[in-house]
This record gives sequence, C-alpha cells and structure tokens, in this order.
Amino acid sequence: MSLLIDVHSHLDHALLINKIDEIVHRAKNTGLRHIITNGINPETNRMCLELSRKYDVIECGMGIYPRDALKKEAESGEYPLKIDDFDIDEEIDFIRKNNGNIVAVSEVGLDFVNGESRQQIEDFEKMVKLAQELDKPLVAHSRKAELRCIEILESFKAKKVVMHCFSGRKHLVKRTIENGWFITIPTTVVRSQQFQDIAKNAPITQLFCETDSPYLSPYREKSNEPAFVIESYSKIAEIKGMDMNEVVNNIYMNWQKVFA
Repeated sequence: MSLLIDVHSHLDHALLINKIDEIVHRAKNTGLRHIITNGINPETNRMCLELSRKYDVIECGMGIYPRDALKKEAESGEYPLKIDDFDIDEEIDFIRKNNGNIVAVSEVGLDFVNGESRQQIEDFEKMVKLAQELDKPLVAHSRKAELRCIEILESFKAKKVVMHCFSGRKHLVKRTIENGWFITIPTTVVRSQQFQDIAKNAPITQLFCETDSPYLSPYREKSNEPAFVIESYSKIAEIKGMDMNEVVNNIYMNWQKVFA
C-alpha cells in the first residue's frame, strides 16, 4: 500500500506549514509515495520548492493561480498570503529555470466566481504554453469556468492535463475523458454525490486522488492533510467494486504515465 499519491495539496498553507514534520510523518505511515504541493504565486512557488528539497515524499508543482481571484481569497483570509503585484513573465522564467525541480505546472487555470476576466484568460494561455514547452503536465483549476477552461486547453491541443477538483456538468466530464485527460477525486467524495458520479463514470485509467490540503477535508472538524487521501482511494474502490490494491496500482500507473 506504499504507492498512494496525493496529486494536489498546498503544504505551504499557514494551517499546515508549522506542523509539516508530523504531517509528512503521518503521510508516510499511511503509505504515501508522492505528494505534490502546488505553488500559486511567486511566494508559494518558492516555498513549495523548499519543501520538495527537504522531504523526499514531496514533489513540487509551480504555477500562477488566477490573480484577481487569489487577491480576493487573500483579502478574505481564505488563503493568508502577502499579495504583491508581480511580473508574470518574470515568474514564468523562474519556473522555466526550475524545470528540473518540478513535476507539474500547477496550480493554474480560471476562476470566474467573481466574473470572467481577460487577464485570467491571458495568464492561463501563457501557462498552457509553458507546460507544453517544458513537457510537463498541467493541473487546471476551473471554478465556474469549466467550459472555457476546456475550450482553451483544446485550442492548444493540450495532452498532459489533470482537471483538479472538476465540478463541471456530466457532458463536460465526458468531454474531458474523451480528450484523454485526467480527473482528480478529492477526499470530499465521501459525501459528494457529484464526485461519486465522476468516480463511477470515469475510467480508473484516467483518475487521480487528491486532498487539496488544507481544504476539502473528509472530516468536518479537521483541516485536510495528505494522509487523508486514503479516503478517496477507499471510496473509488467501493464505487467501482474493485479491490483496494487494484485501485492503488492503477492510479500509480497513471502517475508513471503522466508525471514520472
């Protein structure tokens, strides 16, 4: 069972970083082989890089989250960060220089909760081009922007794509699968009918499991952490009527195909 993967987390987050040693210890005890921690701006990209250098189980993803959405999240306290204006092209150059230190261009995408913005689309297109240039998988956030996100990825003929916490309608899930992309099943699958439906309908050969730590916890009273990713694996096994080891092995093969 030591082949578990948490394909999406934010270990730099203030709720986790101060107890990172014990979080990593619990993750390893649970059987995690890989945890991707994802940068979302210059500050977190550097923090994720440091974490991946310090812990053998942690892999680094670097990206640029939709900037106006991130600013609102920071102001609300949802993601406590110092939000500084930065030159996206300079940060892309930093990611490019760290190509050998990252496993994915992540987390990037679109977030239209507060409306569509031209800047978001331009930034996302730059990140799609960067992922293709570096031959790295792209992990896409698409909140309230699922169709637009798919259309942009299709326009670039993107191949290595992981749709993180995808909440699009069934026809968009089908379109994602037909494109040969991957979908993550977050730990909230324990209570989310939508993610249970995705786990049922998507082939096991196109699924990953994620926590999105510290968010989306399967346990209402606790911050999420990578060790809890086992809840996603267990639920997939139950829904698909598969042996747990079979689920673990299939998803590990997906990892080798996309990230290794």
